[in-house]
Amino acid sequence: MPERLVWLIPALPMLAAAWIGVGYVTGHNRGEAGERHTARVSQGAAALSLFLVLSLDALALFKGAPGQIRLGEWLTSGDYRVALSFTLDGLGLAMSTLVAFVAFLTLRFSVNYMHREPGYQRFFLLLSLFTGAMLLLVTAGNAVLTFAGWELAGVSSYLLIAYAFERPTAARNATRAFVTNRIGDAGFILGIFLAFHWFQSVEWPTLLEGTEGLSSLSAGMVTGGFLLAALAKSAQVPFAPWISRALEGPTPSSAIFYGSLMVHAGLYLVLRLQPLFEQAPALMALLAALGLLTALYGFIGGLVQSDAKTALMFSTTAQTGLIFLECGLGWFELAAWHLAAHALWRAYQFLSAPALMHLVSRPARPVPPWLQRRRALYTAGLRRFWLDHLADWLLVRPTQALAREVQSFDEQVVNRLVGLPTQIDAVSSLAEWEARQRGVVRTPEGSVGRGQGVLGGLMEWLGSILHWFEEHLVLHGGGGGLLKTMHRIGGYLLIIEQLLSQPRYLWLLILVTFVVII
Repeated sequence: MPERLVWLIPALPMLAAAWIGVGYVTGHNRGEAGERHTARVSQGAAALSLFLVLSLDALALFKGAPGQIRLGEWLTSGDYRVALSFTLDGLGLAMSTLVAFVAFLTLRFSVNYMHREPGYQRFFLLLSLFTGAMLLLVTAGNAVLTFAGWELAGVSSYLLIAYAFERPTAARNATRAFVTNRIGDAGFILGIFLAFHWFQSVEWPTLLEGTEGLSSLSAGMVTGGFLLAALAKSAQVPFAPWISRALEGPTPSSAIFYGSLMVHAGLYLVLRLQPLFEQAPALMALLAALGLLTALYGFIGGLVQSDAKTALMFSTTAQTGLIFLECGLGWFELAAWHLAAHALWRAYQFLSAPALMHLVSRPARPVPPWLQRRRALYTAGLRRFWLDHLADWLLVRPTQALAREVQSFDEQVVNRLVGLPTQIDAVSSLAEWEARQRGVVRTPEGSVGRGQGVLGGLMEWLGSILHWFEEHLVLHGGGGGLLKTMHRIGGYLLIIEQLLSQPRYLWLLILVTFVVII
């Protein structure tokens, strides 16, 4: 039966991504000579997925939508069971058709647009991976399988924002987007856990049909986790700032990620969970309020932008806010039609923006007079309502501080334990002991560097204890034999580190990780 081949819809683009990656590692499709092969593989896989989706659409017109398709067990651990299932109802078929169509057009557009660009194969690999991830997300029959597509789409998005990774701005904005979306992922995981706890299943039909006997509080807690994920993925207030910074990637990735497809992934999740939201009136009100705030944020922010892509991105934010508002008011069918129309139109606008910028010779439109007269509102629009500063204060700076503390711990403690060099003069007690044996005193005995803050002071204290123990008991007590052994272990660790840094071993490690997960 055709519906039994539904697993091929997301699998084909993922296989194309794997094929491109293996070809690049082995040297078969590198450089300009390999562009045609890369483009054909990615386009062919996307075209086959679109053909399979259209076949299922035709079947649904004559025989009705197939509904839930269960192909077998995917994961089993005690009482927790996750099936390899797909939901081919009206929403699933409509969204998969939209995703497959827009992804195929974007891949076709990218063939000439990315010609002779450094990283051509890497771009098509990631775009194919994203296509498969989005198709998995909208066709998955349970929350866990949806989460797998959700995460793959996020990873490919992160890597394409940082496409020009040699530019610090691109790497920084990619990290900002990645960290912000991890907050939403925590909500998704919470929703999965509560679904297992109260429904003993994560299959979408079971969750949606089991709402009748569920209390309003329980429904609200389950739905609240998924709502947090939807708000972060679709860049709603207060998570809105990350998406305007995600335009560092090439134009085709901006079109497919943030103009038409991934920005609507959160909206798809809300539409999928409509019965659960209807059981939680408080969350419906919150959904409407945040959608309205996001629409106003996108509208006012877009009026003060001077470049085409950023203005389009703020317009996208405003439209997704309106769709969330429609869902909060209970107009789910209107929201679904609005989503489809907006995705198609916005993809066209993003893909045509580079050509339009070459044709337009006049300056950017001025700010409307009514906004110029309201200085406070105008300043708020220019400053993007200070949400970026709030995100820096709550997310970026604590993350950077933690990274510095971890780096300090790595240099002062971990490197000392394995005898690797650090950035300070006294690389380890082992190096100090060797220097003293040669009559060269490098640093004062007992010095381990200075830490900053409470955690830094704690690490300094711990490092001092380990330094004393290593200096007085390990090295002096072990003599020359122990020193040779430590040298040998350190050499082995350096060899392993050098091997793991080579691309072929990194790809092998990634493949092994996927095998373990699957």
